[in-house]
Amino acid sequence: MNQRLEKNEYLEVQERYIALVPAEGDLAAILREQSGSFFDLLGALSEEQGNYRYAPEKWSIKQMIGHLTDNDRIMSYRLLCFARGEQAPLPGYEENDYVAAGDFDRFTLQELVSQYKLVRESTLALLDSLPEDAWTRRGMFHSTAMSVRAQACLIIGHELHHLNVLNERYLN
Repeated sequence: MNQRLEKNEYLEVQERYIALVPAEGDLAAILREQSGSFFDLLGALSEEQGNYRYAPEKWSIKQMIGHLTDNDRIMSYRLLCFARGEQAPLPGYEENDYVAAGDFDRFTLQELVSQYKLVRESTLALLDSLPEDAWTRRGMFHSTAMSVRAQACLIIGHELHHLNVLNERYLN
């Protein structure tokens, strides 16, 4: 699926994630390739690194992975709803509340990476299963009619955003 989006397919505040996604290419293939690289990076981290926070009030790397896992689940659910024609508005979520409730630091880094991989495989299977006409279907989120392809781009761009944060603030 070519993901060149129109501005009316997503919220303006989401532009920071959308802008990170390559302008051309198959979305499932982009996510699959990106996931492989990201999981290779995460797999090379030590348990000590997993507990690292670059500032006291910031998430640990483990919490970031937990957040990415939750976000993949939530955004994949939205994508599925939009693709299937759901017309009821879908809710947002407060990421900091979810991270606090997830208590992700109780898991080993490897356990969290394994969970994330499983969730990502499910997301990729969903993307692979979509008929061509589903990609431009829309559903309601925050009073905006968002497209399936915009939701897929958000999954990709959100992970890229956190990869950048990981490299700039945690691993340097």
